[in-house]
Amino acid sequence: MNFKINFFIILAFFNFNFTNAQPELTSWILNSNGKTGYNGISSNIQKLQYSANYIYVSASCIPGYDIGPWTANPNKPSNQNFVFKITRKPVKNNNTPTKVGLGHVGIWSNGVSIYNASDGMSYNSAGVWNRNAYFFEGISFDNCLGHAAQNGEYHHHVSPKCLYDSKDSSKHSPIIGYAWDGLPIYGAYAYSNLDGTGKIKRMTTGYQLKNLVTRANGPNPDQTYPLGCFMEDHEYIAGSGDLDERNGRYCVTPDYPNGIYAYFVTIDQNQTPVFPYVMYNNYYGVVTPGNMGPGSGHVTISETVDTYVASSSGLSPSENKININLYPNPNHGTFFMNIEGNENNFELFIYNHIGEIVYSQKNLQPNNEYPISLEKNANGIYFAEIKQNNQLISTQKIILNR
Repeated sequence: MNFKINFFIILAFFNFNFTNAQPELTSWILNSNGKTGYNGISSNIQKLQYSANYIYVSASCIPGYDIGPWTANPNKPSNQNFVFKITRKPVKNNNTPTKVGLGHVGIWSNGVSIYNASDGMSYNSAGVWNRNAYFFEGISFDNCLGHAAQNGEYHHHVSPKCLYDSKDSSKHSPIIGYAWDGLPIYGAYAYSNLDGTGKIKRMTTGYQLKNLVTRANGPNPDQTYPLGCFMEDHEYIAGSGDLDERNGRYCVTPDYPNGIYAYFVTIDQNQTPVFPYVMYNNYYGVVTPGNMGPGSGHVTISETVDTYVASSSGLSPSENKININLYPNPNHGTFFMNIEGNENNFELFIYNHIGEIVYSQKNLQPNNEYPISLEKNANGIYFAEIKQNNQLISTQKIILNR
């Protein structure tokens, strides 16, 4: 029995078989020296925290490379203060698959959002012929093929040109992001064979243009609406490319020598993005809640975590400098707390004037803004104690005055 046959037997019996490597920790571009990007905003990944089962990615959604200008797009990038929760132990979804929807569908390794192939609009707003963002919005992409949404969320619908060397066809592409099911997203080049053998080749999509002459309830193909400008102009033809209907495949990669399901970005020989660009249709794995939908991406960490710091030893402690900010103070019943520093897992206890606890919260993490309400309490002076590992870190006075 040769290796290739053994490999497919392994895939038949196991979902994922990980080695001791930790690419879900080591693949991110961390901002360890305070560098800023567009408009002076802190760039790349501000903090990467982890537990046995999850990683928590804190990012501004601003890359370290230069972005802009944007033609025909009035939106400007802004700090999104994201905290995403991604599983470290992805599993195949054997039930109803989760659709790859609108908004951020994953995150690039520099903390920038990944959007799907659609611009969220359809012909005559009928929801039938959904618009291909690369065709309809491509004019507004900058040189790195990104632009900002109305909320200031900078993102890429297609292969992020400035994130990695998309021209390097001599070796397997690196991990350039993760989807919300915890599975990696690679650049355009991979091993020819699923078992990790063969030459390096550019991954090709299985989506092809339909041979349409007319579009029912839509505009017929012409110079204004050519084939390819709508999502439904494409169809998946099994075996016509390297990738499946999700734009991925189960294969051996340098980071996962025992095999992993991975998504790939697709480009042509001229580096032009090719539909469906990144992952498409639905997620292969079980999606971790909290990252999808309006207002998502601001997960509250409710477990004990450590901070990952890139170093020769991989995991190491951070600086021990902590600043506690409570504001506004005095307040009318609602105030905010922000902890500045590199430590984790704080607890907050608020006491009234006779020493009764009127509010408490655990697993507070640095560099997040936490709203705190004392609206049901009487006016007066309160005391906030911040503890870590049962040790008192700070005591601050709060004045409630409606």
